[in-house]
Amino acid sequence: MRRKYAALTLCMVIVVALLTGCMGIGPGTVARDRFDYTTAVAESWKRSMLLNIVKIRYGDAPIFLDVASIINQYQLTTDLNASFGWSFPPSGNNQRFGVDGNFVDRPTITYTPLTGEKFARILMTPVAPATVMSLIEGGYPLDLVFRILVHSVNGIQNQFGGSARMRKADPEFYVILEKLRRIQSSGDVALRVKKGEERGALVMFFRKRVDPEMEKESREVRRMLGLKEEGGEFRIVYGSASSSDEEIALLTRSITEILSDISSTVEVPAEHVAEKRVPPTMEPEGEGIKGPLIRILCSRERSGDDFAAVSYRNRWFWIDDRDYQSKKLFSFLMFVMTLTETGGKEGVPIVTISAGG
Repeated sequence: MRRKYAALTLCMVIVVALLTGCMGIGPGTVARDRFDYTTAVAESWKRSMLLNIVKIRYGDAPIFLDVASIINQYQLTTDLNASFGWSFPPSGNNQRFGVDGNFVDRPTITYTPLTGEKFARILMTPVAPATVMSLIEGGYPLDLVFRILVHSVNGIQNQFGGSARMRKADPEFYVILEKLRRIQSSGDVALRVKKGEERGALVMFFRKRVDPEMEKESREVRRMLGLKEEGGEFRIVYGSASSSDEEIALLTRSITEILSDISSTVEVPAEHVAEKRVPPTMEPEGEGIKGPLIRILCSRERSGDDFAAVSYRNRWFWIDDRDYQSKKLFSFLMFVMTLTETGGKEGVPIVTISAGG
């Protein structure tokens, strides 16, 4: 009998040791939670952006909702019970042994609607020329950045798809973009902040001693923009027209205007256009930079191979995962959104995970 009790006691000690070893669950959750929540937030952000573009296409009001915080709490509890009994004379004995366990995963996610006068003003405020040029200096293609973020360069108009003032681009606009893109690729154009002036003056300068072909391109660009053909440095300012032949005036777009332009090319059902629920899709002016920047498709059923997809008005609007150009531009658009502050007091989403035993 003593051997039986000793064996049972040993089993209890082993079980307690095993349960104690499982109590420290915190470290094991870091990798899983970090990447799972990152993936979930990124996916919801893509769908939110796509839905707002589609809603603007239909004249609906966009709604922006931030993930303010993510708090997850893990709890692991164990309960070990054991009892023994016997009598003299040994007419009978009893033993009871029980183990209870409970694991709780309790996530709490806080969403913050982005509203108010400050946020509305930020959405309607044009992107600063310094931000536009910083993106170019950071390696983004100049033609792409100008096509999305700029209304005009020294009065030469870009196309715009907003329903209120839809217009075609001036023919020379695309010519200038093509030439500037080639000059950018050659490394013969750069930016710098000139010291000694209030907040510094952003200056674009064309390098000297360049390849003869690039020098010819540079002269042609300067001529088309009304700049000094012999000049090497040109100050960048905000506006629809320059005040001298040594300035490059950029009339930039606001976030609202950017989304409105992108939404004009969203594919919509023909019956919705016939019923005047939505205006016709803007016809592209050509291919490449002249064509739709992002191809957002429409179908009754969800595609099985989409990069991002949302359901709206009993249709699925989606970006094909095999359309690399659209994916790249869509991601760039999301990055541009991060350059504008949301106007709220909250910072980036805070992930707090209580992973104690």
